[in-house]
Amino acid sequence: MSKFVIKGGKSLCGEVNISGAKNSAVAIIPATILANSFCILENIPNISDVHTMFQILKQMGATVEQLDATTYKIDATKITVTDVFFPQVGNMRASYYLLGALLGQKHTANVLMPGGCEFGERPINLHLKGFKALGAEYSVLGGLNASISVNAKRLVGSYIYMDVVSVGATMNIMLAAVKAEGTTVIENAAREPHVVDLANFLNMMGANIKGAGTSTVKITGVKELHGVTYSIIPDQIEAGTYMTAVAATHGKAVIKNIIPKHLEPISSKLVDMGIKVSVNYDEDSITVNAIEKFYACDVITAPHPGFPTDMQPQFVVLLAMAEGTGIIREQVWESRFQYVSELQKTGMDITIQSVKKKDDFLLIQGGKKLNGAEMTATDLRAGAAMIIAALCIDEESTISNIKFIERGYDDVIKKFRSLGADIQRIED
Repeated sequence: MSKFVIKGGKSLCGEVNISGAKNSAVAIIPATILANSFCILENIPNISDVHTMFQILKQMGATVEQLDATTYKIDATKITVTDVFFPQVGNMRASYYLLGALLGQKHTANVLMPGGCEFGERPINLHLKGFKALGAEYSVLGGLNASISVNAKRLVGSYIYMDVVSVGATMNIMLAAVKAEGTTVIENAAREPHVVDLANFLNMMGANIKGAGTSTVKITGVKELHGVTYSIIPDQIEAGTYMTAVAATHGKAVIKNIIPKHLEPISSKLVDMGIKVSVNYDEDSITVNAIEKFYACDVITAPHPGFPTDMQPQFVVLLAMAEGTGIIREQVWESRFQYVSELQKTGMDITIQSVKKKDDFLLIQGGKKLNGAEMTATDLRAGAAMIIAALCIDEESTISNIKFIERGYDDVIKKFRSLGADIQRIED
């Protein structure tokens, strides 16, 4: 089993380049199923979730050719498989996008229940509600090989109100609706950057989607979509993770290849804490300077444009390095504090204040002396937080179960080393 070994205690300084967005790539790759010819995707991150999605597409009959380090040519026109029961499907949450893409193109799909990070309930009832509104029937089969089946004789545009803001459901319904007859309106839609990225990709293919990035998305169905060349946006959460790591270690660094607008919820919190943040719009970069003392703040996660839930664990570590007491309130996912016991192994003063589901919050007392520890990643973002914690400690720490981290961070060892970190990947 692989693990990370980290000797911290040094401020992170230098430059780091941000890769393509994981959450965009894992939706746009299956979206190529809707095209009548090949697509070329640029700025694809080198992460295990992407490689898993490519493996699934190839098993379905697609051809995938790597043109350079971050560019792939995908021809999904020969796909005939709609029963997707390959073991890899159960390894990632985003495999549910195969449902929307196959339903939109083939009007049928039967996909193994998705997997991914395990924290709280992450139901797909809103996805299925949207498919049903478009005219599809669905069934969820339990047992050893639990799967989701959707079928439609024809797809017809509809008005769909989302009871809860859901990124996955918004994107999946878009995939199913782009070739439906008539017009579909998604009300209370998610507004995250990767929702907009998927809409832009589909529009370049010939779709007619308006309002992506707002709470109302209007999709007018078209008969056919063509292949395109498209570049994935930079990863908002990867950028935020490195910004937080630099700040937590009292460093100064330039984070390059970013979209500043996407980082505003994160940047504003850093500024609230007394950390200097400056944006270079001409070079699409942001500089974080935390050499001086900084102070605790309160954080409440929320759907975009609020503070992203995927930055919550990383900010717990940052608050542990700050002066004073901070509070983090999680308003998006239930049971997302499972990692806290791992960070507490370092001596972090973190208390879970229980109220009721989705209202629990963390109380973080900063300024405590920390010690090296053996930690186990419990999910993708928690694993990133453990790396940041280890970098703040002037002792050796280890992180196991790093498969979670490598699901979503491209070349994480090289990038942290470019900032001066002492980190290595070893095999037990």
